[in-house]
Amino acid sequence: MRVLFVCGGTGGHINPALAVAGYLKQQQPDAQILFAGSPLGMEAGLVPKAGFDFSPIKVKGFQRQFSWRNLKNNVMAVVYLASSGHRSRQILREFRPDVVMGTGGYVSGPLVRQAAKMGIPTLTHEQNAFPGVTTKLLSKYVDRVLLAVPEAKRYLHADARYVVTGNPVRDAFFTADRAAARKKIGIRADQLCVLSFGGSLGARRVNEAMAALIAHNQNDPGVYHIHATGSYGVELFPQMLRENGMDPSKNKENLDIREYIYDMPECFAAADLVIGRSGASTLSELEAAGKASILIPSPNVAENHQYHNAMALVRNHAAIVMEEKYLTGERLCQEFDRLHADPEKIRTLGQNAANMAIPDANDRIYRQILALCQRR
Repeated sequence: MRVLFVCGGTGGHINPALAVAGYLKQQQPDAQILFAGSPLGMEAGLVPKAGFDFSPIKVKGFQRQFSWRNLKNNVMAVVYLASSGHRSRQILREFRPDVVMGTGGYVSGPLVRQAAKMGIPTLTHEQNAFPGVTTKLLSKYVDRVLLAVPEAKRYLHADARYVVTGNPVRDAFFTADRAAARKKIGIRADQLCVLSFGGSLGARRVNEAMAALIAHNQNDPGVYHIHATGSYGVELFPQMLRENGMDPSKNKENLDIREYIYDMPECFAAADLVIGRSGASTLSELEAAGKASILIPSPNVAENHQYHNAMALVRNHAAIVMEEKYLTGERLCQEFDRLHADPEKIRTLGQNAANMAIPDANDRIYRQILALCQRR
């Protein structure tokens, strides 16, 4: 079996593909797997780190708001789009896949579409209740659209063939050992571990609020923080801590600040409380790991889908939601203090999240891939 995965842009598109590829490799160790994506995107780093081969294709998304910067971006997007057909055919002819699966991002569009034109079986997976532009465009051409939730069907092309599979999650989120993870990171058994992040690029409002919370807990040896600043926050975050009265060079024994978290299943296993955005992949990982969370939906997404994603957990008493328009460092500290004082509440939120998990999503997707391979 030869399978080409196409993904890019954000971890929310890349991690599902990595999860399915890992599961596929477990089921069929001799399967040949190749990833394609932008050489300038996160996928160029994450895919090789996961042990898979990577083939670059230059694709950019179009920006709708007018600015000189966006105009320059859109000119390059046109240039890349013009060459994407040739590069797509080159990748497909060299690798000769039995199936091509896209999991989102602009890079998925030309390659998955080209595969369909060449008669290669194709699938695309949509993680959110409100499908992205690429999924909507491809839904007319692919053999299967795999959905996390059935509500997404109404946004697809009328002729789309869809299957509800849930969101793929790497097995490590279900199986990672808490004690081993905490020992490796250096977290004591009596410490409350808070894992926080605002996405791969970073979110300024999340970073600001987390700087306030970390400074708030700087003299409490019972709290350990793991925080990912994202690429935009690397240089700014130390200044944010100083503005909240904390010297970032001190108290490092209870603080782990990173640009990006590459060992996310391990960090999830070690954590007691997760604070971050509510992208579909993050929520599926929270459910798989059974973790309590304070969710801060991004307001800068189509149809405000992160808020609706998060509310699904709230309705099941599995998370707390704090909308960004109401987010301040003071409010986050107050919410944290309430949870810190009520360990049973943290345990209940985590257990309810675990009850929402779909543990066989990877297998459902694998069987769809297998069915298309057998047909070919």
